[in-house]
Amino acid sequence: MHNTRTDGGVPINRDMRGGDNRPRETRVNERIRAREVRVIDEDGQMLGVMTSMAALQLARERNLDLVEVSPMAVPPVCKILDWGRYKYEQSKKENEARKHQKVTQLREIRMRPRTDEHDVEVKVRKIQEFLAEGDKVKVSVVFRGREKAHPELGRVLLEQVIQSIKGTAMIERPPIMESNMISMIVSKLTSSEAQKRPATADGQPARPARPATISDVPAAAGSPPPAGGESSTLTPDPSAPATPVPEHDSPRATPSTAQ
Repeated sequence: MHNTRTDGGVPINRDMRGGDNRPRETRVNERIRAREVRVIDEDGQMLGVMTSMAALQLARERNLDLVEVSPMAVPPVCKILDWGRYKYEQSKKENEARKHQKVTQLREIRMRPRTDEHDVEVKVRKIQEFLAEGDKVKVSVVFRGREKAHPELGRVLLEQVIQSIKGTAMIERPPIMESNMISMIVSKLTSSEAQKRPATADGQPARPARPATISDVPAAAGSPPPAGGESSTLTPDPSAPATPVPEHDSPRATPSTAQ
């Protein structure tokens, strides 16, 4: 117990019970050890600072208890109330809060590399149900036998699941290999997370940038797209003179392209 002085210079006892995480029992009536306390009556009116003995006598006269509600204040704050009724109301509030408290669970959905389309759709609906309940979902693709030599099949299946739940879920852990399975963890995408994460054109959170490829380079204005799905970064110079093509019965390579 340490002595601390108030603004008026009157030495009082301050309850120094900090420094540990043990549950602290609320002090009531004679268990209050401070010399002076700030008293609040049962109607919430401030009665001022008085000795703990005087406050206890006042509570006895009203057939109530003196309860220390703020032991770390200077001086400690005590309230005159019915201790039994107060404990009952506090217990009732805790029970109500416990009923509405949601405990997040980690659910798991398992698939095989050759799971057919219909079964994948059923699994996706189940994932969405778990996410709607506020749970996290671990989506796993299990490999057996020779399937272990083709982990890319599992990645393709997980990518299909990601595309099916886009806009409603976020990837907490990207796909990784775990022994004979590849798995990822997804959770519900909240509105705050959706605002924090920059969205792409399809409404999805932007993924990390990948190295640019030839197909990422935009074609020059007025030039037709490359045929056959092939891309090129070479752009013809409009100011360069066109190379005449010789008129023959069969097409031949021009001098500029001949090897």
